[in-house]
Amino acid sequence: MGKNVLITEKPSVAMEFAKALKINTNRKNGYLESDKWLITWCVGHLVTMSYPEKYNENLKYWRIETLPFIPREWKYEVIPNVQNQFNIIKDILNRDDVDTIYVSTDSGREGEYIYRLVDQMIGVKVKDKKRVWIDSQTEEEIIRGIKEAKDLSEYDSLSDSAYLRAKEDYLIGINFSRLLTIIYGRTLANKMKEDRASISVGRVMTCVLGMIVSREREIRNFKKTKYYKVLMEAGKDKETFKAEWKVNEKSKYYESPKLYNDSGFKKEEEAKSFVASLAGKKAVIKELKKSKQKEKAPLLFNLAEIQNECTKRFKIKPDETLEIIQNLYEKKLVTYPRTDARVLSTAVAKVIKNNLNGIARGYRNEEVQGFIKKMVAEKYSTNLIKTKYVNDKKITDHYAIIPTGQGYENLDKLPELQKQIYEVIVKRFLAIFYPPAEYSKMQVTISIETNEQIENFNASEKILISKGYQEILKPNGKTSTNQKDIAGRRGTEYRIFEETKKRSRNRN
Repeated sequence: MGKNVLITEKPSVAMEFAKALKINTNRKNGYLESDKWLITWCVGHLVTMSYPEKYNENLKYWRIETLPFIPREWKYEVIPNVQNQFNIIKDILNRDDVDTIYVSTDSGREGEYIYRLVDQMIGVKVKDKKRVWIDSQTEEEIIRGIKEAKDLSEYDSLSDSAYLRAKEDYLIGINFSRLLTIIYGRTLANKMKEDRASISVGRVMTCVLGMIVSREREIRNFKKTKYYKVLMEAGKDKETFKAEWKVNEKSKYYESPKLYNDSGFKKEEEAKSFVASLAGKKAVIKELKKSKQKEKAPLLFNLAEIQNECTKRFKIKPDETLEIIQNLYEKKLVTYPRTDARVLSTAVAKVIKNNLNGIARGYRNEEVQGFIKKMVAEKYSTNLIKTKYVNDKKITDHYAIIPTGQGYENLDKLPELQKQIYEVIVKRFLAIFYPPAEYSKMQVTISIETNEQIENFNASEKILISKGYQEILKPNGKTSTNQKDIAGRRGTEYRIFEETKKRSRNRN
């Protein structure tokens, strides 16, 4: 019986697979070997698409008559600085004693592309090829992935998608970068006072740049407008609240050109004149609505959401966040990072207690342990099946990023920032098991009638009466069970005053 080959995306991942398989291996140059297994690794991309000059030496020079460049047959080449590792993999995959190849690059489009290029470049002889698809690098998940590995051909659609995206990037980048540089390069160089300049165009880069430029133009062209709002301060002593005037169909200023918007005057004197016309008039509470609202915890993190959170909280760039989450993944602490899903699969939800139990046993964080103890003491449900946090239809390749409940032997060795980001992921995960936050909401309409005209002032107040999940995600939020008795102030004399409010731009 021949040997199995297992090929991963990184050396560190290969070591984790070897541990999970519990095999004694000999470390060799670029791979591990035992009596039944050969475990090797890529180092990111080993193969790339060839530049135009590889098709024709004359295409090395940028000329408009050679555009557009669209190859009929695509050429690829090994990246020079990883040629040695490519040769090692080539020798292994073509060995006569190899029967089965387990492709264990990252479970996503890019990971699929990395292996397919290697396979294509080597021209691997007919062998049994299996795809290992996992959501975390815990021992159980690795063993399951190998045991349930499907035929590589079942992922051909994913492979096709990866190839097409790469070709699209190539064609847009090569052709438009050359075209715009030929047309505008010299002009740009003169403005920059350089000898030459090239203009880079990319499928994603250029769109993002366009958005930035459009937003910057809006900011530069924006003109501040000062307008004046009218507020009522109602109540007496320390028990007061503010209500804001807003135009209505029976108002003196309905569709008036004197207004900037439905609650603001263009000129200060107009606002003061309006205030003076209401002085001494009787104000009556016309409408009072009370309601209770519940707010459930937000959905779990996908990559974009955790990147946004880390940018706001830790002031780091998205690519740095991805690098950190990838490291947490490789340390078995969290599930696969490159996901666009913010929910869990039904299968994962059924065994979610494993993750919770793992956190309870292994995560030495007093605050988090306190949250878990409260869950147990108050018997919070861990059944997520019929909640908004579980939806198989909203999952493509991977479910949301959650803690595995494992890998704690690696946590203490991590830099402080990585520990903090892990804590953020854990708290978002625990929050979905907590009850909703509850609010008491009150809306009041106060009216002043003058000469068959009605001027309305509106106030609303939302008071947190039960923290629920916010105990985890917003621990500093205040709760209150005492609402102002607005209804009891009927007939009270109100003081009205004007307030200047500037409308300004936001660069964020």
